[in-house]
Amino acid sequence: MRRKSRLEFTILALGLFAANTLEAQTDPFVGTWRLNVAKSKFEPGPALKDETRIIVTGPNGMHIAIKRVTADNRTQEFEYTTNLDGKRYPIIGDGPDGADSISANLTAVNTMRTTATKSGKMIDASTVTVSANGRSLTVTSTGTRVDGTHFKNIAVYDKE
Repeated sequence: MRRKSRLEFTILALGLFAANTLEAQTDPFVGTWRLNVAKSKFEPGPALKDETRIIVTGPNGMHIAIKRVTADNRTQEFEYTTNLDGKRYPIIGDGPDGADSISANLTAVNTMRTTATKSGKMIDASTVTVSANGRSLTVTSTGTRVDGTHFKNIAVYDKE
């Protein structure tokens, strides 16, 4: 009886591992992405010095963790989980421009649209696209900073 239970458990564990591996291979967003500052454009600036995005999927949707170094050498870390259903989900940590929630939805297999808000007011709208070869991710963002400055950023990331 014990041998049968162990065998069933092993088969179940291998099945779950295979399913997660297959999902990671078919979801173009999944992975670790590093900002390529040379290919990116921040208007009016200043540019970020560094940023890493780690994207995973799971039973509760897509989880994104971001760690960046700003132009003034300040470290900023935040994360969120979204079901890609257009509903707002909380941002945990030091959200960009003070954002406290984000909504996201998939508009194509390799394209996601997000809106970051602070106290219900939109501060950032972004389009996130993974290249056809899956090696680069581009985030095009427009919005208004807390000080009223309008911005348009094109951040390009390389897959690690």
